[in-house]
Amino acid sequence: MKIIAVIGAGTMGNGIAHTFAQSGFAVKLIDVSEKSLDKGMATIFANLDRMVAKGTITEEEKFKTINNIITYTDIKDGVVGVDLVVEAATENVELKLNIFKQLNEVCSHNTIFATNTSSISITQIAAVVAHPERVIGMHFMNPVPIMKLVEIIRGYNTSDEVTKIIMALAQKLGKTPVEVNDYPGFVANRILMPMINEAIETLYNKVAGAYEIDTVMKLGMGHPMGPLQLADFIGIDVCLAILNVMYDGFKNPKYAPCPLLVNMVRAGKLGVKSGEGFYDYGESKKAEKVAKQFSNKN
Repeated sequence: MKIIAVIGAGTMGNGIAHTFAQSGFAVKLIDVSEKSLDKGMATIFANLDRMVAKGTITEEEKFKTINNIITYTDIKDGVVGVDLVVEAATENVELKLNIFKQLNEVCSHNTIFATNTSSISITQIAAVVAHPERVIGMHFMNPVPIMKLVEIIRGYNTSDEVTKIIMALAQKLGKTPVEVNDYPGFVANRILMPMINEAIETLYNKVAGAYEIDTVMKLGMGHPMGPLQLADFIGIDVCLAILNVMYDGFKNPKYAPCPLLVNMVRAGKLGVKSGEGFYDYGESKKAEKVAKQFSNKN
């Protein structure tokens, strides 16, 4: 594989594009919004500058990475000649199905389709394309350039050959791929989201404040980040979407989202990206500064 298309220039999409480009792949970053593409590229620049400052990469490697990325606002133009498409759009099943229907029309049957979904069924997504055996999940963790894990999710029809190719590809990116099967939440979020939801319930029931809950989990359980702070970094709306998928999939009340979580999304308090979630980040603050503040307190 040499040419990769990444659909979606948001937090996950630009991180995936960055990671592939830094590993020497030609990357076509696609988003319907020119503004989102500009913001995504600005994020990649900033992250590369940070890596240069830390001595992780050289200036030459930074510019090679940037030069490996071309942006597009049209899917049809962006996927010409690609070996793999990685979809990293918003966690919305209808949006994802629509994207894969478009890909089915404009890509060759040899193109492998991957989705970065954190909870939506790979089998359901694959059902809207010809040759569903080429559809697979690549669930990267945030921040993508740093986190080592990639969940490789096999749909019901995903072939052994495609699985082997994507497992090997993840290793070329310097990641550790873990193969899992297609059930709601997969492994990572099936375990993580109920914990986050329970932390929100604990706050909702006024057992303790957000900082106190996170401190207990960090100092008592050895977590690098408390569950409420982590929810802010993931996105409160994303947490709600994942829990809804799991609740719908399992029909089990233990996956039902806490009312506080639902109300926060309705109120637009989505975490770091909106400037306020369980903590107030303010317009002038960066997520890294907040994380450092918590680290210093503990």
